[in-house]
Amino acid sequence: MRVVVVGAGAVGGWYGGRLAERGHEVHLVTRSDAATIARDGLTLRDRQGDRKVKVASAQPTSDGHGPCDFAIVAAKATANPTLPAQLRPLLGPQSILVTLQNGMGNVEAFADLLPSDRLVAGLCFVCLNRLGPGLIENTLVGNVRMAAAQGPANDAVAASVALFADAGIDCRAEDSLEGVLWKKLCWNIPFNGLAIAAGGVTTDRIVGDPALRLRARRLMDEVSAAAAARGHGFEEKHIRWQLEMTDGMGPYRPSSLIDYLAGRDVEIDGIWGEPLRRGEAAGVVMPELSALLQEIRQRIAARPGSLLG
Repeated sequence: MRVVVVGAGAVGGWYGGRLAERGHEVHLVTRSDAATIARDGLTLRDRQGDRKVKVASAQPTSDGHGPCDFAIVAAKATANPTLPAQLRPLLGPQSILVTLQNGMGNVEAFADLLPSDRLVAGLCFVCLNRLGPGLIENTLVGNVRMAAAQGPANDAVAASVALFADAGIDCRAEDSLEGVLWKKLCWNIPFNGLAIAAGGVTTDRIVGDPALRLRARRLMDEVSAAAAARGHGFEEKHIRWQLEMTDGMGPYRPSSLIDYLAGRDVEIDGIWGEPLRRGEAAGVVMPELSALLQEIRQRIAARPGSLLG
């Protein structure tokens, strides 16, 4: 298959590399790491060690690629307003567009690019960090869940799942995009958020501090209540599993914390703003999330040179 990955940071680099290992023709579109990856390839690091992976190409734009079988969006959602121009040349009459992004309200940014039955959202339940140009570390194997942008799982979802599963990735189809989004937000909202609100701390500090752990649990309960009110409730054991998983992560830096510390845009709306709006619209009172969102905005505004300041 011919695959173009737009955004080759931690997520795009890892999954693009895994697909290249399987023998697919993988092209990476990445602004910062293009020269290094084009010259040296990717380095994928996990518990088994490091391995080098060559990709078909790496360049800063999608110019010259033409239509592909799969276009995968792995850039941060803050870049979504600029991405349609990069994606249009990649999409032919049979192309499938797969998003691998955090938060709610992202896949809608690409709704005008192709029919909805060829637009797929993927959620990555995994711990990945970009340690340097082309160097991606995986500290939790995790899994990927795929859902149609609209309606239940369809042929495009099945094809996307098959692409990933054939590369040895734990990937399954879900019948409800919003349902699986709430499950992922059950972790992203508290741990990405408290990492920033507490002043730039890793996940071990959150689960190890009784007050922060309690806040995380309360936030998870609010997410669960909002999901249930919108018809996508999940079991208590999902919350327990998320906490137990985080206990074993060690000093992990969530992606939003990395962006915050680097002075980059943080995916505020998709991870905290839109879930709050949807929860409150369903009649759920979410004081913990509301307070957390305010704290995050204040922290970001206080950064030197912040546009929010």
